[in-house]
This record gives sequence, structure tokens and C-alpha cells, in this order.
Amino acid sequence: MTIGTSIVLIAIGAILKYAVTAHLSGLDLQTVGTILMIVGIIGLIISLLYTFAWSGRRARTTDYYDDRPPPPPRY
Repeated sequence: MTIGTSIVLIAIGAILKYAVTAHLSGLDLQTVGTILMIVGIIGLIISLLYTFAWSGRRARTTDYYDDRPPPPPRY
């Protein structure tokens, strides 16, 4: 789940929990909103941990000890 999807789930859950006053038989919209907010928060935490944990894995440090110019970038 991406960060954007998590934020959308949190927003939809908050709308269902706090703004919708309709009543459906057999379905509690406030409970559905709470569940969506919890799933969105958990997904946001996991996606942020994943993003920050893997962002610093490949450090691009190159040291040159002679007078030659660095090689051209490889695409």
C-alpha cells in the first residue's frame, strides 16, 4: 500500500466516522469508518518505514585519488 492510498483510506474513514449520519440496516457506517482509518494508519506507518528503511541503503560515495576526471555517468 502506498502513502497516497493510506491517506485516502484515512480520509474516507474519517468522513464515514464523523460526517455521515445515514443509517443502514445491517451495516454500521461509523464502524466501517473506524476500520478504514485504522487500516490506513497501519498502511501509512508500514509504507513510511519501508520508504525510510530502504532510502539510505545505496550510498553513492566515490573517492578519486588521482588526477583523472571521473567516468561519465552510465544510464
